[in-house]
Amino acid sequence: YGVRDADEILQLTRAGVERLWQAGCDLVILACNTASAAALRRMQEAGLPEGKRVLGVFVPLIEALTERQWGDNSPPREVDMKHVALFATPATVASRAFQRELAFRAIGVDVEAQACGGVVDAIEDGDLILAEALVRSHVEALKRKMPKPQAAILGCTHYPLMQEVFQAALGADVQVFSQADLVAQSLGNYLERHPDMRGQSEVSMFLTTGDPARVSDRATQFLRRKIEFHAA
Repeated sequence: YGVRDADEILQLTRAGVERLWQAGCDLVILACNTASAAALRRMQEAGLPEGKRVLGVFVPLIEALTERQWGDNSPPREVDMKHVALFATPATVASRAFQRELAFRAIGVDVEAQACGGVVDAIEDGDLILAEALVRSHVEALKRKMPKPQAAILGCTHYPLMQEVFQAALGADVQVFSQADLVAQSLGNYLERHPDMRGQSEVSMFLTTGDPARVSDRATQFLRRKIEFHAA
């Protein structure tokens, strides 16, 4: 999604969400920053079916960065992190959605965004040597614009697989925020507040619009447990 235009991202995201609704899901998490940036607000503004919810992955990250709890709707305030690097796909960077959401909660934060072309493709192709080289190149490019970031946001759900590489390239003094644990914790908190959204099924189903065999192999490789995808 990271190199597509906003209308195409919306079309693809809506199709994927509707397929999950058909499968019985009442709560859908857009575990993709590009979809969250380019499609989520437009889908919510257009209206969702009764009893259905769609959530993105930006807010948990920003809550952690600004040390705010869910439901804190107080005015934006100063935060400790003044210089923040954002690594994301070209579409996420172009949307400026992260900066927009951050402005609702914090003031005085300088965000420098780096569009990380090629990283997602390299990860999905299983070429981790290329992915690592691209990460180092993008970090160097970011540092030419912001030599001393205090924090770095890995603004793509592929990037946690490269978190150690990002951290090494940025330096130990830069706090790296990765979404995997933050979003999982936020979802757990959400389900405690909305137990009706938990659902009744205990069966996991994995769907893909790509090649099921290829996606299954990659998922098993990265997650280190057997995962079998089926055609959506």
